Amino acid sequence: MLLASAVVVWEWLNEHGRWRPYSPAVSHHIEAVVRAGPRAGGSVVLGQVDSRLAPYIIDLQSMNQFRQDTGTLRPVRRNYYDPSSAPGKGVVWEWENDNGSWTPYDMEVGITIQYAYEKQHPWIDLTSIGFSYIIDFSTMGQINRQTQRQRRVRRRLDLIYPMVTGTMPKTQSWPVSPGPATSSPAPPCSCPQCVLVMSVKAAVVHGGTGPLQPPAARKNMALSGVGKLPQPPAPGAKPLDTTGTIRGPGKTAPSQVIRRQVSNAPAAATVGSPASPQGSNRKTGRVALATLNRSNLQRLAIAQSRVLIASGVPTVPVKNLNGSSPVNPALAGITGILMSAAGLPVCLTRPPKLVLHPPPVSKSEIKSIPGVSNTSRKTTKKQAKKGKTPEEVLKKYLQKVRHPPEEDCTICMERLTAPSGYKGPQPTVKPDLVGKLSRCGHIYHIYCLVAMYNNGNKDGSLQCPTCKTIYGVKTGTQPPGKMEYHLIPHSLPGHPDCKTIRIIYSIPPGIQGPEHPNPGKSFSARGFPRHCYLPDSEKGRKVLKLLLVAWDRRLIFAIGTSSTTGESDTVIWNEVHHKTEFGSNLTGHGYPDANYLDNVLAELAAQGISEDSTSHEKD
Repeated sequence: MLLASAVVVWEWLNEHGRWRPYSPAVSHHIEAVVRAGPRAGGSVVLGQVDSRLAPYIIDLQSMNQFRQDTGTLRPVRRNYYDPSSAPGKGVVWEWENDNGSWTPYDMEVGITIQYAYEKQHPWIDLTSIGFSYIIDFSTMGQINRQTQRQRRVRRRLDLIYPMVTGTMPKTQSWPVSPGPATSSPAPPCSCPQCVLVMSVKAAVVHGGTGPLQPPAARKNMALSGVGKLPQPPAPGAKPLDTTGTIRGPGKTAPSQVIRRQVSNAPAAATVGSPASPQGSNRKTGRVALATLNRSNLQRLAIAQSRVLIASGVPTVPVKNLNGSSPVNPALAGITGILMSAAGLPVCLTRPPKLVLHPPPVSKSEIKSIPGVSNTSRKTTKKQAKKGKTPEEVLKKYLQKVRHPPEEDCTICMERLTAPSGYKGPQPTVKPDLVGKLSRCGHIYHIYCLVAMYNNGNKDGSLQCPTCKTIYGVKTGTQPPGKMEYHLIPHSLPGHPDCKTIRIIYSIPPGIQGPEHPNPGKSFSARGFPRHCYLPDSEKGRKVLKLLLVAWDRRLIFAIGTSSTTGESDTVIWNEVHHKTEFGSNLTGHGYPDANYLDNVLAELAAQGISEDSTSHEKD
């Protein structure tokens, strides 16, 4: 037994054998269900706290995460950390993906980085914990020791993870001993959805042959596990054994879990039917789940789906109930019954169809876009402007500060009244000079700004590391290619009153230039031509014009590592999201999406592209 105070972080095992932390909000939600004990049902619906995790459920009995639409299982664990470490202070360290989004480090890595940061070390080498990276706090960058590639890192504040105090077992199984009851259970919700779910639960629990099972036996009816957003783990992957971690059984296959649930589950009742009265012959008209064949289970699941859909219960699709898929139709039927018995507001249904492209369009139906000249645009490989030193470039944007304030330089974290703490290649300026950016007014060591500029694209522009204000014209490293754009006579979902702007990007594979991660090495270009869609509305045309500016400035694509496939040295999207689904929104890259146009305008503005930009660029 351990007598201590600690913060609790819930984590899941990814396909690479790394334990990845849930967010503080999700960990608080899971912890609340754990502390509620058996009356909470033994399952945690993650979509209740984070809509992005809607397909996922955690089963506390088996300590697995289960993805409802694919059947993917992943181990989860409840891990303890020092309250004085990063999770106990709400500090999250993240690195920037190739697509511009931010990913948190593993908890152990984040704690190591935070410790070095608090000790005011200029940098931290992560080799000792198994990662070939250096974190440079002066530039807030991550440097790959092998390739010298750099990524941005950031430190942000979030909720503090849940705290536990007192005697904690090194390992324990759910449910945790609830101790003496302090209050009576809250009355059940009376909304139609909850009434329906509770009636299904009562029908299944009371409708079996034999006496009603006690809670300790009924808890086996909970779903076993949940899968998270990444792909399934490699075959043979096992949960790690860490002190202070609650783990589920690591050797139980999904099929074995389901068979054990079937053997312990009561017989099936007609969906929505009341419990049989005492003394009635419960065997009449009942069929044990274990005796149902594939077709019976399939019909039962579909019938249940119709009842739940008619009652307004949200649906969770299971792929292809009629054919082969990651989810066996029998598993789909059993899952529907068990989810209802556990009181989970979900049902099984066939998924909607993915529609990536519009119906065929003839050449005569393709039209140019009013107000936008031409129908295509090419880019060539442009080199960064030469002839000006970094000091000469920054001189245009800075005002010297003779009497610096008693504040920290947010690049090197040293006082502005002291010399710069940057320890990299030595710029030619003096380390104690201080300058103020002319538009936003933020103050830094000039020495630090020169170092930051040298680590960037060196295109004559500068971006304030504090407020992201852009000075000059920001350009990217997009390889040569072609952008086509025209009107097609079809409407997008959510935009029935207008036609559609279709954009086609074409980029061939080639050789990386000096501005790319690996100069002289070949790069691939997967998935081209890429088709994207905008509504032909006033705002849609505005977005198109700004995308043309972004294309000319080489900001639409970059060369890096694909977050989808993991392939390196390939063409990837670069911080400006596009819609690649024409008639659906199953992947999140389609319509309807009421906020998309506003979101992409904000992303373009973050790149320094606004309506003012179009007056300085070719139409």
